[in-house]
Order: sequence, then structure tokens, then C-alpha cells
Amino acid sequence: MIEVHPFTPFLPEGARLLMLGTFPPSEKRWSMAFYYPNFINDMWRIVGLLFFHDKDHFVDAAHKRFRLDLLVPFLQSQGIALFDTATRIRRTTGTASDKDLEIVEETDLHQMLRSLPRCERVVTAGQLATEIACRQFGVEPPKVGESVAFVLDDRQLRLYRMPSSSRAYPMKLEQKAAYYQRVLLP
Repeated sequence: MIEVHPFTPFLPEGARLLMLGTFPPSEKRWSMAFYYPNFINDMWRIVGLLFFHDKDHFVDAAHKRFRLDLLVPFLQSQGIALFDTATRIRRTTGTASDKDLEIVEETDLHQMLRSLPRCERVVTAGQLATEIACRQFGVEPPKVGESVAFVLDDRQLRLYRMPSSSRAYPMKLEQKAAYYQRVLLP
């Protein structure tokens, strides 16, 4: 069965950074209807730790979900846009793991960046997202924690490869946050 991306791109006006994953998990794993919705995914804990020195800043522990009422205005104020590198996929085993996703349709990243004229940095979270972005931008994948320059319509941008925020990725939260700090708090 082919799945269509369930969220519209989150593209706040004036965004300077576009963060890209691969594709959301199935709805049964969501704690909210927004990006990185799985409660055991560490993305919003990483952001809370970096910006508020509190990994639980965006966490509603009592309801096992994230505080969307805090996340959206925060992301808007920071100029952080969100989407994924795939708009249509087929799950080969029912999981959200990159190795179990067959990409049916990639996101047109060039068009997305054209709609974000102030964007200077693109961040990929995970290997498959990085591979898709690099193929579209015509660059070699950088190592985790590093970046590569690319040009779009005479505009200079940088693509940063970050570790996956999934707990399946074998790295402690604080180590992941150290990588993300380089691009979120330049």
C-alpha cells in the first residue's frame, strides 16, 4: 500500500533552516499530528536541551506526547522549517525505519527551497534523507556532523548531515545534541 505524506510542509515565513527527515512513522505511533511525532523519538528532546537546557521542555510526560502548543511558535520564532525527503512511500515491513521504506515519490527539494528565499541551511536527519537530498542537490554525502556547500539558482546553501534522532540510532541524547548544536545554534 502506498502512503502519502500526512503533513503539509511546515514553512514559516522567513525560515533560515530547513530540517528534513525521510517520512513519518505510521499514525499508530504518533503522540501528535506533527513532525517527529513518535514519543520515543528524541528530536524535540534534543531541541529542548539545546535551547532551554531541559530535554523535557517540549514533553508532556503525563500524556506521553509533545507540547505542540509550545513547538509551533518556537519553530516559527527560530525560523525552522520542516518536511521530509519523501512524499509517497511503501512500507516493506510496517516500520518507520529507513531500511524498510521504499520511496515511491521524492519531495521536490529545489521547489521547496525556492519557496524559502531566506533559507541558508538544510539539515538532514538520517542516512536515507541525506542520500535523497544529496542526489537532488548533486553533491556527495558529508559525514555525520559535517556539511557540504551547494548552489540553487545562484544561491549558496549548506547541507548538514546530522545523526538520526531515532532511539534506534546508537548514540546518547547528549551526543546527538552536540551534533545538532553546530547547526541549530551556529
